[in-house]
Amino acid sequence: MDRPRRLAPEPLDVDGPRRRPRTFPTLSVRPGMVVEHRPSGVTGAVVSLAHGGLTLRDRHGRDHLVRMAPGAFLVDGRPVTLVVERAAPADRTAAVTASGSIAVEGAPARIARASRILVEGIHDAELVEKVWGDDLRIEGVVVERLDGMDDLMAVVRTFGPRPGRRLGVLLDHLVPGSKEQRAADAVDHPDVLVTGHPYVDVWQAVRPSVVGIDAWPDVPKGEVWKDGVCRRLGVGDPSTFWRRILGSVSSYRDLEAPLVGAVEQLIDFVTAEA
Repeated sequence: MDRPRRLAPEPLDVDGPRRRPRTFPTLSVRPGMVVEHRPSGVTGAVVSLAHGGLTLRDRHGRDHLVRMAPGAFLVDGRPVTLVVERAAPADRTAAVTASGSIAVEGAPARIARASRILVEGIHDAELVEKVWGDDLRIEGVVVERLDGMDDLMAVVRTFGPRPGRRLGVLLDHLVPGSKEQRAADAVDHPDVLVTGHPYVDVWQAVRPSVVGIDAWPDVPKGEVWKDGVCRRLGVGDPSTFWRRILGSVSSYRDLEAPLVGAVEQLIDFVTAEA
C-alpha cells in the first residue's frame, strides 16, 4: 500500500517582517479616577493600588480587584495603560494639596474661566472648596450653588453652554430611578456634564470613621434626612454637626471614592481645551 507523501514544510523566514505588539498611551493613575477595566467590563473609581493591581469601587459601592496590564483600561473611551507615577528624588518633599495634587508655591489664582461647576447646596460647595479649593483657583474654576436641582434644564439654558463655556453639575443621590437621575438624563448637550455620587446627601460622602461614628444611620423615607441623622446620633442641630463634619475632613482620603471621582471628572471636563 502506497503511503501519501508528506510535503516538506515551508522554510521559516527568520529575517521577514515581524508583527509589532500594539502599544497604548500611558496615563498616571490617581485615587478617585473613574476607569473601565476592559477584560472584566467593571467601571469604577480607583480606591487603592497594590502589588500590580488596583481596586475599583463601582457605583453600587462594591470593590473589585483588577490587574494592571498594558491597554487594560478605558479612560474617556480610549484604551490606555495605567501607570503609577514615581516622584523624582527632588520632588519627594514637595507639598501636596488636599486633593493630592502637587502644590504650586506662590502661584496666583487664575482669572476665572467662563466654564463653571454647579453643586446642589452650601455644604457641597464648602466640602469641594476645602478639598479642591487650591486646584480650582489654579485652574480658574468657579463653583456655584444650584440651591436645588428641580429645574436643572432651565439653569442650563440660562447658563448658555458652548465650546469654551462648559458646565459641570454635581448631584447628590444620582442612582437609577431617582429624580436626580431623571434630571441628569434630560440634559443632552456636548458642553454639559452632569455627574454625582449615590449618597442621599453629601454628608454621607464623608467616611464615617473620620467623623467618629461607626456608620451613617438609616433615616426612613419622608423624614428630613439631616434632622433624622442628628436625632439618631444625638448630636444637636444639623448646622452645628456640619461644622464638626467639615472640620474633620483634611484631604480626599477622608471622602468616599464616588464623590472624589465625580469631582475630579468635572474639573477635568470644564478645564479641557475646547
